[in-house]
Amino acid sequence: MDENILKNYSLLDRFNVSRETCLDFERLISMISSKNENINIIGKKTSKNAEIRKRHIIDSAQVIDFVDLNQSTTCDLGTGGGMPGIVIAIMAKNLKKKIKMNLFEKSYHKSSFLKEVSKELNLETEIIQKDVFKTKKLISGTIMARAFKPMPIVLDLVYKNFSKYKNLILFMGKSGKKTLTETLKDWDFEYKEKRSLTNEDSFLLSIKNIKKKN
Repeated sequence: MDENILKNYSLLDRFNVSRETCLDFERLISMISSKNENINIIGKKTSKNAEIRKRHIIDSAQVIDFVDLNQSTTCDLGTGGGMPGIVIAIMAKNLKKKIKMNLFEKSYHKSSFLKEVSKELNLETEIIQKDVFKTKKLISGTIMARAFKPMPIVLDLVYKNFSKYKNLILFMGKSGKKTLTETLKDWDFEYKEKRSLTNEDSFLLSIKNIKKKN
């Protein structure tokens, strides 16, 4: 059984994901599936276990090498069902990294679900049921945003509301190259890019030193 579970996560082989991590991922999938019958934690189109595994868990987990695990906190903006925040919190726990995941989620029902998951999986998280746009002077190590807001809006939020941060991770879709080119007309930043493991048309960005052009 364990071998089959590990095979399900073969896309993550280069990250040396442990058996314990995969088992936690499977427990998370089970909790999402169960809750999704009553509350829309994720879209119905991706609510089958295999789809949750690839489209949400593996897609989220692949950013781990962009996350600074030596910082005391990491922040997930508009985490929804916990992607990528809960997924990275699971990986950090099993890597024995002392890092707290701050999860911003306005929805009461999703926030309650995230608290249940965190308790069940013994994760170091803080669920913040607030509008992150109204929260100022934030401090974080890595910041993550997946399917949250358009790139320019996220950059503006980080620029205005975070007084200190290490880097920002963004998930870019099919039109990501065009979005990046357009955004660079108004914003200046350093970035690293890598291709997505789950979608050949998508890629990930790790961004630092965000500045607004005059």
